[in-house]
Amino acid sequence: MIGGVHSSVRPLASSAAMDVAEAIRTRRTHKAFGPEPVPAGTLRELFELARWAPNHHSTDPWRFRVLGPQARERLKAAAEAAKPGSGAKLDRAPTLIVAGAQQTGDAAQDREDVLATAVAAYIVLLAAHARGLAGYWRTLAVLETPDGRAAVGLPDDETPLGLLHLGDPRQEQRVPPRAPVDAFATFLD
Repeated sequence: MIGGVHSSVRPLASSAAMDVAEAIRTRRTHKAFGPEPVPAGTLRELFELARWAPNHHSTDPWRFRVLGPQARERLKAAAEAAKPGSGAKLDRAPTLIVAGAQQTGDAAQDREDVLATAVAAYIVLLAAHARGLAGYWRTLAVLETPDGRAAVGLPDDETPLGLLHLGDPRQEQRVPPRAPVDAFATFLD
């Protein structure tokens, strides 16, 4: 273990860390993955980076649950029961991670904690991309149901944000069109 991170961590895609702007511009949503799960050491490094997400009051609300084979099967069964045919989508990636935000009951703090957790989840995806991994963030309605929550061990005080799919990429993804900055940014006087 080096600096709290296991030494079996997958190296960065190049000898130098990927430029942040390049990582943001080249990360894509993937829905086809190789069969090998992401090593636990690599996941720990991704989570170590995620903990640096901005977080008002330093509540560290993010929770990441890496699904093993039994948890995946429970979630697939809950998804199938809720919407027939949807469970098979959970077989796309070899590594599935439930991202959730621990909640306090204070509406303002809970909103901030959900937003901070969304940033932490994006950091996981971006850092995975920098290491040559493919990723996909999927909101999953079944995680809001009692059966879905039970399948992945979500306590009542946690809001699920989604399911992160990770693995080795199987195909190149096209660059999607993006709106120009002037379409969504306003500079006020």
